[in-house]
Amino acid sequence: MFERMREDIQVIFNRDPAARSTLEVVLTYSGLHALWAYRVSHWFWNMKMRTFARLISQLARWITGIEIHPGATIGRRLFIDHGMGVVIGETAEIGNDCTLYQGVTLGGTGKEKGKRHPTLGDNVLVASGAKVLGSFTIGSGSKVGAGSVVLREVPPNSTVVGIPGKVVIQDGRRVDDMEQCNLPDPVAEQIKQLQQQIDDLRSELETLRNQEGRARDVDTPV
Repeated sequence: MFERMREDIQVIFNRDPAARSTLEVVLTYSGLHALWAYRVSHWFWNMKMRTFARLISQLARWITGIEIHPGATIGRRLFIDHGMGVVIGETAEIGNDCTLYQGVTLGGTGKEKGKRHPTLGDNVLVASGAKVLGSFTIGSGSKVGAGSVVLREVPPNSTVVGIPGKVVIQDGRRVDDMEQCNLPDPVAEQIKQLQQQIDDLRSELETLRNQEGRARDVDTPV
């Protein structure tokens, strides 16, 4: 246990240049406090003491502003920087060496049962205010840009930005819009085609009406 705690403290020194001393880190880093409280609540959760586990997580939320469900699965060396407003759902899974900034949500998209929260691979970074919603995987080594809303699978070693989130860089190179991981939405394409057909029919109908009107003018005696 103490080895893991030392590891958690060292991660902060490795990733945050503002960290000055061990005492400062232990006393003032809310992300560290939330992570340690999660470990305790997760133990009680696995022991089937679910209500007590939730009480611990809610107390930690009140103190730190970070909500981690005790049922979540979190790997080693997670760094939650600043942390206020971070939400990690019950079935979320986080790999090793991940980083979450303030305002990040690892949430679901509805009231579905079972696995409903995202899985983050190793070395994933989710920037400030980003929302990752649904039961899918963010591949190892990927980055989610600030304020992005990610609703579908992300390949490893990718950078995702925008609303909805779109892969813009993969394996160090810019992604072509026609690459398989970034193909157009087929439903949206069908709707676009239907709208075009409706516009064409309207145009043809207007042409027929104009022709009919001219024919009547010709047939009307002076």
